[in-house]
Amino acid sequence: MSQFDLKRRRVIQAVGTVGAGLLLPGVAPAVIASVQDRPKMVDGVQSGDVFGDKAIVWSRSDRPSRMIVEWDTRTMFTQPRRVVSALADQRSDFTARVELSGLPVDQAIFYRVSFEDAQSGVVSEPWFGHLRSTPQQRRDIRFVWSGDTVGQGFGINPDIGGMRIYEAMRLRLPDFFIHSGDTIYADSPVPEQLTTEGGRVWRNITTEAKSKVAETLDEYRGNYRYNLMDENLRRFNAEVPQIWQWDDHEVTNNWSPSKQLDDRYKVKDIGLLSSRARQAYLEYAPLRLQEADNGGRIYRKIPYGPMLDVFVLDMRSYRAGNDANLADKPGPTTAFLGREQLDWLKRELNASRAQWKVIAADMPIGLGVPDGEVSPGVQRWEAIANGNDGPALGRELEVAELLAYLRAQKIRDCVWLTADVHYCAAHHYQPDLAVFQDFDPFWEFVAGPLNAGSYGPNVLDKTFGPELVFQKAPPAQNTSPFAGFQFFGEVNIDGQTGEMTVALRDLDGVSVFERKLQPVKEVSRIV
Repeated sequence: MSQFDLKRRRVIQAVGTVGAGLLLPGVAPAVIASVQDRPKMVDGVQSGDVFGDKAIVWSRSDRPSRMIVEWDTRTMFTQPRRVVSALADQRSDFTARVELSGLPVDQAIFYRVSFEDAQSGVVSEPWFGHLRSTPQQRRDIRFVWSGDTVGQGFGINPDIGGMRIYEAMRLRLPDFFIHSGDTIYADSPVPEQLTTEGGRVWRNITTEAKSKVAETLDEYRGNYRYNLMDENLRRFNAEVPQIWQWDDHEVTNNWSPSKQLDDRYKVKDIGLLSSRARQAYLEYAPLRLQEADNGGRIYRKIPYGPMLDVFVLDMRSYRAGNDANLADKPGPTTAFLGREQLDWLKRELNASRAQWKVIAADMPIGLGVPDGEVSPGVQRWEAIANGNDGPALGRELEVAELLAYLRAQKIRDCVWLTADVHYCAAHHYQPDLAVFQDFDPFWEFVAGPLNAGSYGPNVLDKTFGPELVFQKAPPAQNTSPFAGFQFFGEVNIDGQTGEMTVALRDLDGVSVFERKLQPVKEVSRIV
């Protein structure tokens, strides 16, 4: 462990003990008022999309107010810089974000957040957070990834200490976290209790918003507010910058333009539901809002110094309707990333000079993910694979185009990280095992879920030649978190050798699989 990490552990533990209720030296409200009269910040703080000299900080108040963020490289805030948000009111569910800029390179950044009441000027008690700014030189990097939070009715269980896997990830002291999608389960109400395997009772904290499937904007917002009730998650958010992705359960299970909603839904317009869901997601995600797609674009590149670029995909917004996935030529029905995003990804990968290029995908490439039937005996598919083990067809055509491009342009050291299927696995794609062979070998690692039912394993499609190197899945479908089949992934990059080590870890942070990857590109050529 580096000197930085040891110092960070001590500082964060110290700050974490005071929480939001104790004012540190140099902290004083602009207007003295009783606690009950001040704005409240029950949802904590988050940071995200750290790159260059910038970072996003997010929080939420309980009334119209402005968020004040002060940051410093010292825990005593002796020379803080101050950023104030625009007015946060009911239009954004009282959420606010600001962008910190001018951050010094590769340093611990401590920040404190408060809200100033728009009418009275009364200031809330502060919440404290921490991040590490982006490096410009080669150094060791550690990050974690996973997906699928509060699914299948498994919410915050006070009997087991809430969502403990977030605490397990925090204790790994990562530089950042990639949430690979399904940040909420808007289609999965949380009951007071569930009976699980062996008759054991799972007990949930409940709220009105999580009592039914989300249809209104406030119900979607309520799903995010519910997750933030968990102490483990709030502590994790305050210490680990986030990179969020978007997938189906932010709206409803397996949604696409062809989605037919079940009887639980009074609103039958999937376009309207996805619009409301996207608004709530963009309000609560600690991501940098972009001008493209009317301010709603989610796919983006996160550069993290000379050792790493992260390419964050959106495999949901631009897809055609789920179907049999067997079209033999590219066309409207084969869209998955969509032409604009696919061309963007090719350009950005070709322009990357980072040692490692991590493609953060919200769905796996070779695993078959079924979505009912198109007609009796004809399978409908949710992801890329179509189960025919043959030449690239349907959505596989986009992947084939991308892989062939990477080979032609000699773009090396690409690693795919994903979640979605609620178990963990390691797949090595090899042309000599594939039907489509115009690509260089690559790895795909799967992790999850974070606090949801466990499933799998899924069947691998042979089109791109995946070898099943490792998998760990539950003995039965929809196994509760009690059983322990909850997983996150961890990536360590050695700043000197360039070696990448990928580990898959369980609910307690124990490694169940590990693989070292050697870079193809010479480290000495990385500036």
